Amino acid sequence: MSDNHNETAETSAATGANGNALGYVPRWAGIGIFLYLSVTALAYAKSFLVPIVLAFLLSLIFAPIRRYFDRRGIPSAVTSIVIVIVLMIGFFLMLGALAIPASEWVGNAGKVQARLISVVGPLSNTFKGFFDAQRTISQYLTASGPHVQKVEMQGSGLFSTVAWLAPSVLTQFIFTLVLLLFLLASGDMFYEKLVHVMPTFRDKRRAMRIAHDIERKLSRYLLTITIINACLGLVVGTLTWLIGLPTAPVFGIIAFLFNYVPYLGAVAGIALTALASLIHFHEPGFIILPPLAYFACTAIEGQIITPYFVGRSLQLNTVVVFIAVSFWAWLWSAIGMIVAVPLLVAFRTLCEHIPTLANYGDFLSERHAETPDNNAAAETE
Repeated sequence: MSDNHNETAETSAATGANGNALGYVPRWAGIGIFLYLSVTALAYAKSFLVPIVLAFLLSLIFAPIRRYFDRRGIPSAVTSIVIVIVLMIGFFLMLGALAIPASEWVGNAGKVQARLISVVGPLSNTFKGFFDAQRTISQYLTASGPHVQKVEMQGSGLFSTVAWLAPSVLTQFIFTLVLLLFLLASGDMFYEKLVHVMPTFRDKRRAMRIAHDIERKLSRYLLTITIINACLGLVVGTLTWLIGLPTAPVFGIIAFLFNYVPYLGAVAGIALTALASLIHFHEPGFIILPPLAYFACTAIEGQIITPYFVGRSLQLNTVVVFIAVSFWAWLWSAIGMIVAVPLLVAFRTLCEHIPTLANYGDFLSERHAETPDNNAAAETE
């Protein structure tokens, strides 16, 4: 009996001495598992989470407008319905403005391809040897015998892709508008619930301060960016129309939408404008004018206008912004690129009010924009 007791004691002592007993997980491993599961869940629930995030961001944009009419005696429900109807009309007008030129481009696909071949053909002769070698290697690697079965995909064109994606996109759009309607019509219910569930008066005050600061910064950022993007789209559309590029309003809408994505949106817009100019014009001087005008507009907007009206309040690390946009683009595609900066702003604002997260907020800020130590001290009082 004593021998068994001694063996049990020795085993327990050895387990405690090692520090890595069965069931013990190192902290870094736990953090890694949590991050992996979080990213997996975000990717898996993309169709459900994207409309929710968009609805909350839109509610932050229109919350000041809703409060403005609340103070004048107009019910929140009426204001919310008007906002949702205006958004729906604007969405379908924008979709129609893009669909008509897109159908024309698809109808003239043969002419567009011939034009591209005539322009790019002389350049491709330089790399002809490389392409031939690559084609030979690929044929050698993919061939499995003298009787290789060829599979031809039919019906995989542009229209079939759009027909496949349209129901999902339309469903998410309707879900976003319905949720936005409920969020705006509920007024400040979330703030009231937040105050109710906090246990102490200090926690209530801190929670309200964080919520109001996040809403203030995000609403100011999103509303300012929307106005700037609308002006940019108007200028780009006007310049491309003056230059003589067909379907100029389309490029204005492209500039408006793409500019929500930092850095990558401007590059994509310039590339599309250059492609359209290359197809339409034949003189080198006219070919370069539309993308040059687009570049000049985005350069002035990105270097002067946006930093003046937005940059002072955000003060985000540009490298972190680029990484965040790339990460969310990989995770949620185009919508992810749009919500990347607002999510980054919300997280940095949260870090500014919580002392234990202050170092993360300083890391996300640009140079010499770190949070002063007295702010953290004030939070701990």
